[in-house]
Amino acid sequence: MADATKIETAIAALLPRCTLRAPSLIVTILGDAIAPHGGSFWIGSLITLLAPFGVNERLVRTATFRLTKEDWLSATQIGRRSYYSLTASGLRRFEQAFHRVYESSPQAWDGSWSLALVDPAGLDAETRDRVRQELSWAGFGMAAPSVFAHTALPATEIRRLIDGLGISDRTVVMSARLDLTNPSNHDGSAAAFVHRCWDLDRLATDYREFLDLFRPLWQVLRSESGISPEHAFVARTALIHEYRRITLRDPQLPAALHSPEWEGTAARLLTRNLYRALEAQAEAYIMAEVETADGPLPEAAFYYADRFGGLR
Repeated sequence: MADATKIETAIAALLPRCTLRAPSLIVTILGDAIAPHGGSFWIGSLITLLAPFGVNERLVRTATFRLTKEDWLSATQIGRRSYYSLTASGLRRFEQAFHRVYESSPQAWDGSWSLALVDPAGLDAETRDRVRQELSWAGFGMAAPSVFAHTALPATEIRRLIDGLGISDRTVVMSARLDLTNPSNHDGSAAAFVHRCWDLDRLATDYREFLDLFRPLWQVLRSESGISPEHAFVARTALIHEYRRITLRDPQLPAALHSPEWEGTAARLLTRNLYRALEAQAEAYIMAEVETADGPLPEAAFYYADRFGGLR
């Protein structure tokens, strides 16, 4: 009992410091817990999963209705029960977002950059803002007005992104390479360039706050035992929710463009370790609490076990 109390105390201490707004928290649970199991659920199950976070039934139903209107979810009524499933576009959007959370950035880098040059002539302010936001979300930084830079996105993904934004007729995509053998590129000029493209100082601050928030839980879990399935689920969800909030703004630059003390590296290691420690009990809770229109929740898809380089 003493062990459980210490773990519960650590979780209770971190939850008030998390940014747990209902719509975003529901997206986290859908992506982290529901999507790997097929993406279908009874609304009552989602209400149960959100209850430990203080999210009431009305907020869950309202947020779920909005996700349905935005084509993330489709609804089915069976008797008096409402069941939901992720749509094909919803599953695709979750895969695009969450793979950046669970997969490590490649460490080997040959200095290659992809540049997207967008002609803004004729684009209204709303469209220009949408282009900037979407490219930023995909990991692009603004190297100069209307010039966006990326270090790792494949050409096919860039083309898909540009086509989806409807700007393929006014965008030129080029390749460039940073000469890693040139000493002048190691004297701070490359670092200064990436800081102009991305707000890495803000990211570093956010990662430091994340580390301060979750390190106490990791220390307790290393010394104590007996975490319950429900508390493991709550802790894992809070962990991924806060990490997702930061890492989706992180361009995940190659290690060569960061200092050895880059806070994002420590944050990913802590997230990986905590997720592995919480995963089995959290999954037991999800399997026990979530129902679908076909009955119990199916086992997770094969790719689930590959998160953070392998869970078991």
